[in-house]
Amino acid sequence: MTEAVSLIIERMRTRPEFLAASKAPYAARGAVVVQARNRADGSSLVRCGFTATRKVGGAVVRNRAKRRLREAARAVLPTLAHPGYDYVFV
Repeated sequence: MTEAVSLIIERMRTRPEFLAASKAPYAARGAVVVQARNRADGSSLVRCGFTATRKVGGAVVRNRAKRRLREAARAVLPTLAHPGYDYVFV
């Protein structure tokens, strides 16, 4: 059994943070792409960001998609996230 690690989860808000994470490896599962970047700073901080491209639809549809991504991340990140990583959900 693995030991529970106390994670601090924050939101990424600035463009340079998203651009740094976009250069990292990604995994596509269905309609969601997750980019994960190891910051290698040794902290227990996990940062996550959410983006929806204009391919998704109009503003209302994009905002709904981002709300759903945020809720899914809120449920999944505490158990699956690695400390010191940035995650971007597209």
